Amino acid sequence: MSGLAALTPKEREGLVREGAGASSEGGGAPGATGRKATAGLAHESVNGVTVRSGAGQVAGLSTAAANPPSGAGPLGLYIHIPFCARKCPYCDFNTYAGLEPLYEAYTEALCREMGWWATRLDGRRVDTVFLGGGTPTALGSSQLEQILSLVHDRFSLAADAEVSSEANPGIEDRGQFSLLRRLGVNRLSMGVQSFQADELAFLGRIHDADEALRAYDAAVGAGFANINLDFMFGLPGQSVQAWTDTLEKALTLAPRHLSLYSLIVEPATPLAHWVETGKTPAPDDDVAAEMYETAMAGLRSAGYDQYEVSNWSRGAGYACRHNLLYWRNQEWIGVGPGAHSHMRCPVSLRDETMQGLSFLSGGVSQEGEEADSPAAAIRWANRKGVQSYIRRVEKGESPVDFQEALPAEVSMGETMMLGLRLVEEGVSHSRFEAMHGQPLGAAFGPALDRLQDNGLLESDGERVRLTSRGLLVGDRVFSEFIA
Repeated sequence: MSGLAALTPKEREGLVREGAGASSEGGGAPGATGRKATAGLAHESVNGVTVRSGAGQVAGLSTAAANPPSGAGPLGLYIHIPFCARKCPYCDFNTYAGLEPLYEAYTEALCREMGWWATRLDGRRVDTVFLGGGTPTALGSSQLEQILSLVHDRFSLAADAEVSSEANPGIEDRGQFSLLRRLGVNRLSMGVQSFQADELAFLGRIHDADEALRAYDAAVGAGFANINLDFMFGLPGQSVQAWTDTLEKALTLAPRHLSLYSLIVEPATPLAHWVETGKTPAPDDDVAAEMYETAMAGLRSAGYDQYEVSNWSRGAGYACRHNLLYWRNQEWIGVGPGAHSHMRCPVSLRDETMQGLSFLSGGVSQEGEEADSPAAAIRWANRKGVQSYIRRVEKGESPVDFQEALPAEVSMGETMMLGLRLVEEGVSHSRFEAMHGQPLGAAFGPALDRLQDNGLLESDGERVRLTSRGLLVGDRVFSEFIA
């Protein structure tokens, strides 16, 4: 069952979940990973060249100097809203409750950072936008309008851009659905998590099952045809029957997308303290594995395609395009505190990559023996604290707290680790070679042979992907590609 715990979209800071901030989808990664993808990747360093420096001035930076080397593929924009009505006891995303007095100042700072990026991108097309958190709909209507209007006015959005927003199905969110739809949001992701009253109470959710059902109806009534619902399984004491009942209720709604995440006990969370002190038992991996297999069979019978380890869609075109950027190791810009960004470096420009890092935080210093090797990608993350983020941006300083250049072998490993989460698509030989400048077999031949011999990977000559057995032990497979 370890595969479910692997890098899942710390989407809402990036990669892991769909809806709960870096929590459910989105992320950025983005905080968002098997669970929300971080608005970038959750980790700060992967054996690469780590470059750390203080906050540098960004005012007056020329557009030419500010553009990092990048590919010509799709680009995503992750917008982190770090506010919640209540912090859930299992959540380790960069989110906060009780900061309502900061909403206005935060919106101003966020829009200022977004404005910098609109200039730096210099007209480059943005294909997906993801508002994650946290709970974006915790903001007021005027604040949401300010943020989304800037997205449409300042960025070059693709005509068919996917614009997603997370939402909590608590009663306060339902009045915002029509506003979001009017402001161009065309995909909604709601963190329902369960339809069982005791499970919702354990998870600290602010809604009950009836409110979740009403919120879904309200979203449909507001004009949303593309809706994702998040659910969690593997809770301490949760029965397979209770999980089956939640799935059956979800299927009666027939949403276009479902994200199902195994509960992970994250360090330094209230849930971790409960487990450590014996207040609650640790999740049972064997029971969670049974629940996962139950879900796979039930959703397959209901007409859903499992396109990623934790994600299912029904009908063509309803896979989350923003999270696909993460899983395909492509490019995104993250704005807001704790948001991660990732830009690829074309092979032809890799010897010039380090020049592109200086715009992030006002001068760079290299650390480590690999500092002189050409980078295949660069990534960076903003500082996490909301107030310090606001102060930096108000002063015209970069909010970036760390940045690193990724050597080719690290970037190739991440392409494998992330791409193998895509159940049918896997990692294609042609796309890998186009991204990294060498054949997949040349980069990882022995590991691929070993995993295929063990029945964990399969290849049809065009792509490699997890077998049904490999899907259940994904961490074991992914570890083969981490330098």
